[in-house]
Amino acid sequence: MSVLPLVFTSGWASGINAYAVVLLFGVFGATGLTDEVPESLQRTDVLVVAGVLFLCEAVADKIPYVDSIWDSVHTVIRPVAGAVVGALLAGQNGSLPELAAGAVGGSTALLSHFVKAGTRMAVNTSPEPFSNVALSLAEDLAVAGIVTFALFHPVTAAVVAGVLLLLGLAILVFLAQRIRRFLRRRSQRREEKRLAGAGARSRFRPPPDDDGSAHF
Repeated sequence: MSVLPLVFTSGWASGINAYAVVLLFGVFGATGLTDEVPESLQRTDVLVVAGVLFLCEAVADKIPYVDSIWDSVHTVIRPVAGAVVGALLAGQNGSLPELAAGAVGGSTALLSHFVKAGTRMAVNTSPEPFSNVALSLAEDLAVAGIVTFALFHPVTAAVVAGVLLLLGLAILVFLAQRIRRFLRRRSQRREEKRLAGAGARSRFRPPPDDDGSAHF
């Protein structure tokens, strides 16, 4: 079977949490649960670095506004990670050119990254921090579950990842429209208050003194 479904799923997951993808693939390959993982992802140094960075992301991803800064930094990192993982999987399998696999993995990671980053920016407008924690945990569980499922049922997992990607894009467009309308209404209210204040000041402004000079 072509490795394309696995590449697509790993790209989607990399756009959400690239370090978790590398860590999961490496652990599954090192423990012998699957032979689909290239040896370069099973190296001890790669697993240690991925594990440390995963822990850093697990903390930063749950703090309001810190998560958005983290997402901004990873706008390049996540698509590159998706492309590299896709190319490595293709090279291991040999059923798909590595360049094509890298393009699929990188572009899919970029789209899912935009969904994640945009959704987090919308969630950060909420005053309470619990929504960030809940959303971050849901993303971590989704990545772990779908990547694990993809190693044994790649086609089904790719379908699920595709549905989640389309759903995320639709939600992102919806949130963007709502935020745009909210900002427009707030701007209109501020303008109305400014005009009302200017009108009130003009009504209560005392008339200028008349010293009689106007009659001459």
